[in-house]
Amino acid sequence: MSFREIAVTIRAVNRASAEFSRIQTDAEALSIRIKGIGAAIAGLGATGTVIGHIAHQFGLLNDEQAKVFNSAMMVVTVMGMFMRTSVGVAIAQKVYAAACWIATAAQNALNISYATFLALTGVGIAVIVAAAAAMWYFTSQMNAATASVNQFNEATGSMQGPSTYAGRNILRKGEEDIYAKGD
Repeated sequence: MSFREIAVTIRAVNRASAEFSRIQTDAEALSIRIKGIGAAIAGLGATGTVIGHIAHQFGLLNDEQAKVFNSAMMVVTVMGMFMRTSVGVAIAQKVYAAACWIATAAQNALNISYATFLALTGVGIAVIVAAAAAMWYFTSQMNAATASVNQFNEATGSMQGPSTYAGRNILRKGEEDIYAKGD
Protein backbone atom coordinates (compact mmCIF):
# COMPACT_ATOMS: atom_id res chain seq x y z
CA MET A 1 0.00 0.00 0.00
CA SER A 2 1.45 3.33 -1.04
CA PHE A 3 1.38 6.60 0.89
CA ARG A 4 -1.13 7.98 -1.63
CA GLU A 5 -3.52 5.07 -1.04
CA ILE A 6 -3.15 5.53 2.73
CA ALA A 7 -3.88 9.26 2.41
CA VAL A 8 -7.02 8.56 0.31
CA THR A 9 -8.18 5.97 2.83
CA ILE A 10 -7.64 8.34 5.76
CA ARG A 11 -9.59 11.11 3.99
CA ALA A 12 -12.44 8.70 3.26
CA VAL A 13 -12.54 7.52 6.88
CA ASN A 14 -12.43 11.10 8.16
CA ARG A 15 -15.34 12.11 5.93
CA ALA A 16 -17.31 9.01 6.87
CA SER A 17 -16.57 9.57 10.56
CA ALA A 18 -18.05 13.05 10.40
CA GLU A 19 -21.21 11.68 8.81
CA PHE A 20 -21.44 8.89 11.38
CA SER A 21 -21.02 11.48 14.13
CA ARG A 22 -23.83 13.56 12.66
CA ILE A 23 -26.09 10.50 12.45
CA GLN A 24 -25.28 9.63 16.08
CA THR A 25 -26.05 13.19 17.19
CA ASP A 26 -29.37 13.12 15.31
CA ALA A 27 -30.28 9.75 16.86
CA GLU A 28 -29.46 10.98 20.36
CA ALA A 29 -31.51 14.14 19.84
CA LEU A 30 -34.43 12.02 18.61
CA SER A 31 -34.07 9.78 21.65
CA ILE A 32 -34.19 12.77 24.00
CA ARG A 33 -37.28 14.12 22.22
CA ILE A 34 -39.02 10.74 22.38
CA LYS A 35 -38.30 10.45 26.10
CA GLY A 36 -39.64 13.98 26.61
CA ILE A 37 -42.82 13.13 24.70
CA GLY A 38 -43.11 9.91 26.72
CA ALA A 39 -42.88 11.90 29.95
CA ALA A 40 -45.56 14.32 28.73
CA ILE A 41 -47.85 11.44 27.72
CA ALA A 42 -47.31 9.72 31.09
CA GLY A 43 -48.14 13.00 32.83
CA LEU A 44 -51.33 13.39 30.77
CA GLY A 45 -52.35 9.82 31.62
CA ALA A 46 -51.71 10.36 35.33
CA THR A 47 -53.58 13.67 35.25
CA GLY A 48 -56.47 11.99 33.45
CA THR A 49 -56.59 9.28 36.09
CA VAL A 50 -56.75 11.90 38.86
CA ILE A 51 -59.49 13.80 37.00
CA GLY A 52 -61.43 10.53 36.63
CA HIS A 53 -61.22 9.89 40.40
CA ILE A 54 -62.31 13.45 41.22
CA ALA A 55 -65.19 13.28 38.71
CA HIS A 56 -66.31 10.00 40.30
CA GLN A 57 -66.16 11.51 43.82
CA PHE A 58 -68.30 14.49 42.72
CA GLY A 59 -70.81 12.19 41.07
CA LEU A 60 -70.10 13.30 37.49
CA LEU A 61 -69.17 9.71 36.57
CA ASN A 62 -70.87 6.55 37.85
CA ASP A 63 -68.82 3.53 38.92
CA GLU A 64 -68.75 1.92 35.48
CA GLN A 65 -67.84 5.15 33.66
CA ALA A 66 -65.09 5.95 36.18
CA LYS A 67 -63.67 2.43 35.81
CA VAL A 68 -63.54 2.68 31.99
CA PHE A 69 -62.14 6.24 32.02
CA ASN A 70 -59.48 5.48 34.63
CA SER A 71 -58.47 2.28 32.80
CA ALA A 72 -58.00 4.23 29.58
CA MET A 73 -55.94 6.89 31.36
CA MET A 74 -53.79 4.21 33.00
CA VAL A 75 -53.10 2.74 29.56
CA VAL A 76 -52.02 6.21 28.39
CA THR A 77 -49.76 6.49 31.44
CA VAL A 78 -48.19 3.08 30.76
CA MET A 79 -47.62 4.00 27.10
CA GLY A 80 -45.87 7.22 28.16
CA MET A 81 -43.71 5.37 30.66
CA PHE A 82 -42.89 2.71 28.07
CA MET A 83 -41.72 5.42 25.67
CA ARG A 84 -39.21 6.54 28.29
CA THR A 85 -37.51 3.10 28.32
CA SER A 86 -34.78 2.17 25.83
CA VAL A 87 -37.05 -0.43 24.24
CA GLY A 88 -39.77 2.18 23.85
CA VAL A 89 -37.31 4.61 22.30
CA ALA A 90 -36.12 1.89 19.91
CA ILE A 91 -39.69 1.10 18.88
CA ALA A 92 -40.49 4.79 18.50
CA GLN A 93 -37.41 5.19 16.30
CA LYS A 94 -38.53 2.24 14.18
CA VAL A 95 -41.99 3.80 13.84
CA TYR A 96 -40.34 7.10 12.92
CA ALA A 97 -38.15 5.34 10.34
CA ALA A 98 -41.24 3.63 8.89
CA ALA A 99 -43.07 6.96 8.74
CA CYS A 100 -40.06 8.52 6.97
CA TRP A 101 -40.01 5.61 4.50
CA ILE A 102 -43.73 6.08 3.79
CA ALA A 103 -43.23 9.83 3.36
CA THR A 104 -40.31 9.20 1.00
CA ALA A 105 -42.35 6.70 -1.02
CA ALA A 106 -45.22 9.18 -1.23
CA GLN A 107 -42.83 11.94 -2.32
CA ASN A 108 -41.31 9.67 -4.95
CA ALA A 109 -44.80 8.78 -6.21
CA LEU A 110 -45.63 12.48 -6.43
CA ASN A 111 -42.37 13.15 -8.27
CA ILE A 112 -43.13 10.33 -10.71
CA SER A 113 -46.67 11.57 -11.25
CA TYR A 114 -45.38 15.10 -11.82
CA ALA A 115 -42.81 13.83 -14.33
CA THR A 116 -45.53 11.82 -16.05
CA PHE A 117 -47.73 14.91 -16.14
CA LEU A 118 -44.92 16.91 -17.72
CA ALA A 119 -44.22 14.17 -20.25
CA LEU A 120 -47.87 13.79 -21.15
CA THR A 121 -48.27 17.53 -21.38
CA GLY A 122 -45.35 17.61 -23.80
CA VAL A 123 -46.87 14.76 -25.79
CA GLY A 124 -50.23 16.55 -25.76
CA ILE A 125 -48.67 19.72 -27.09
CA ALA A 126 -46.83 17.69 -29.73
CA VAL A 127 -50.10 16.04 -30.77
CA ILE A 128 -51.79 19.44 -31.08
CA VAL A 129 -48.91 20.77 -33.19
CA ALA A 130 -48.99 17.62 -35.36
CA ALA A 131 -52.77 17.95 -35.81
CA ALA A 132 -52.37 21.60 -36.81
CA ALA A 133 -49.66 20.66 -39.32
CA ALA A 134 -51.85 17.89 -40.75
CA MET A 135 -54.80 20.29 -41.07
CA TRP A 136 -52.58 22.85 -42.82
CA TYR A 137 -51.31 20.18 -45.23
CA PHE A 138 -54.86 18.94 -45.95
CA THR A 139 -56.06 22.51 -46.51
CA SER A 140 -53.18 23.28 -48.89
CA GLN A 141 -53.88 20.07 -50.84
CA MET A 142 -57.58 20.93 -51.03
CA ASN A 143 -56.72 24.43 -52.28
CA ALA A 144 -54.43 22.93 -54.93
CA ALA A 145 -57.16 20.49 -55.99
CA THR A 146 -59.74 23.27 -56.16
CA ALA A 147 -57.39 25.40 -58.25
CA SER A 148 -56.80 22.44 -60.59
CA VAL A 149 -60.56 21.87 -61.02
CA ASN A 150 -61.07 25.58 -61.70
CA GLN A 151 -58.31 25.52 -64.33
CA PHE A 152 -59.85 22.43 -65.91
CA ASN A 153 -63.27 24.07 -65.99
CA GLU A 154 -61.82 27.21 -67.58
CA ALA A 155 -59.97 25.14 -70.17
CA THR A 156 -62.99 23.06 -71.09
CA GLY A 157 -65.28 26.07 -71.12
CA SER A 158 -63.10 27.82 -73.66
CA MET A 159 -63.00 24.88 -76.08
CA GLN A 160 -65.03 25.42 -79.19
CA GLY A 161 -65.52 22.87 -81.87
CA PRO A 162 -68.09 21.30 -84.24
CA SER A 163 -69.29 18.73 -81.73
CA THR A 164 -69.30 21.04 -78.70
CA TYR A 165 -72.45 21.08 -76.63
CA ALA A 166 -72.63 23.35 -73.56
CA GLY A 167 -68.86 23.83 -73.55
CA ARG A 168 -67.94 20.15 -73.85
CA ASN A 169 -66.27 18.60 -76.85
CA ILE A 170 -66.14 15.08 -75.42
CA LEU A 171 -69.44 13.28 -75.91
CA ARG A 172 -70.56 9.83 -74.93
CA LYS A 173 -71.86 7.40 -77.54
CA GLY A 174 -75.42 8.29 -78.44
CA GLU A 175 -75.37 11.59 -76.59
CA GLU A 176 -75.73 13.70 -79.79
CA ASP A 177 -78.85 11.73 -80.72
CA ILE A 178 -80.39 12.42 -77.30
CA TYR A 179 -79.65 16.16 -77.57
CA ALA A 180 -80.96 16.24 -81.13
CA LYS A 181 -84.28 14.65 -80.10
CA GLY A 182 -84.61 17.13 -77.23
CA ASP A 183 -85.11 14.63 -74.45
